[in-house]
Amino acid sequence: MSNKIDITLNVNGRQEALQLEPRVTLLDALREQLGLNGTKKGCDQGQCGACTVHVDGERVLACLTLAAQVEGREVTTIEGLSKPGQEAHPVQAAFLEQDAFQCGYCTPGQIMSAVSCIREGHAGSDEKIREYMSGNLCRCGAYPHIVAAVRQAAEAVR
Repeated sequence: MSNKIDITLNVNGRQEALQLEPRVTLLDALREQLGLNGTKKGCDQGQCGACTVHVDGERVLACLTLAAQVEGREVTTIEGLSKPGQEAHPVQAAFLEQDAFQCGYCTPGQIMSAVSCIREGHAGSDEKIREYMSGNLCRCGAYPHIVAAVRQAAEAVR
């Protein structure tokens, strides 16, 4: 007897039918079931922000969110931030221009949080940016470049 459930996730504009156990996190469904490996598994405890995605435009930690909780809602991952063949999202472009990464492991989560930071109006000063982005850890210490990238992207989208 299987205890799997059928769910349909709307990820990056595509409907994805899945059969999985009710306890499967959104992070594991994205990575293991859908092959979307841009969203990273860092601490798996909601402490580092590497797994940040958007659900209905709001940032969430995919490691703390059950896949079944987001059925019928729009999930956007780093892969869906810009469409293939299109220019990079302004935040992605700013991260490249500002060298806002070193190893790159935290970068997808940082970018997804930065998009929310700007969208929600928290990019008015470096202090506000640092406070909003404080839930995303960078073990390489690229914080000054990350703040500069968020500032640059915020100016670009105004």
